[in-house]
Amino acid sequence: MAEHNVKLWGGRIPREVVNMAKHLKDLDKQLFRRILKAVVNALDGKACSGCMADIIEDNLLSEDKLSDIVSGMYELLREALRVSPSSVKIESFEDDLHDLRIFEEFIADISGIVFGHGRPSLDASGAKHGSTLPKLEKVRWRVDVAISTSSLSRALQPTVILQLTLSDGILHQFEVPVSKFQELRYNVAHILKEMNDLEKRSVLKIKDYHSNYITIK
Repeated sequence: MAEHNVKLWGGRIPREVVNMAKHLKDLDKQLFRRILKAVVNALDGKACSGCMADIIEDNLLSEDKLSDIVSGMYELLREALRVSPSSVKIESFEDDLHDLRIFEEFIADISGIVFGHGRPSLDASGAKHGSTLPKLEKVRWRVDVAISTSSLSRALQPTVILQLTLSDGILHQFEVPVSKFQELRYNVAHILKEMNDLEKRSVLKIKDYHSNYITIK
């Protein structure tokens, strides 16, 4: 099976990440690692308020700048950790961070969080504390034709009966006319194509083409 390079945001970069990248150039490595450790602790469900208080007390950064860095770093890592490490190439991930003009030594630390030995703990913590929706376990369907009905317009008209079983054991059953089922099939195919197109774009590629893209000066 061919390996797919999974992307995080397609062409649009979250503003928090952009603001973070602008401020990182003012940090030394030690301070960067202190902030990174606090963010990782938050993602791992551990206390991080003490680390933040120490940084503020040391007058190393203004509260506004620290807030921008923390929120951007949290958003970046949170999105990266949502993607299976077996589905994304480390080289591509690091190239995208380079495009944000993040220092090489900072990129190594961020990449180590996403692809390093501590990843299983972060995944387990995310699964424990994060809110998840039931997954689709099974789909059954059949085509039915109503012979006796109170509506003449529905007589002898085929309908599709769908039965969905979710991972939490709940079963949903509904019927749709064939025309509506075809519409559903088309829309699903369209969404899958859009997702495939997004995956082909760079995660954090800086573009100038439209106002929807954010460019770092």
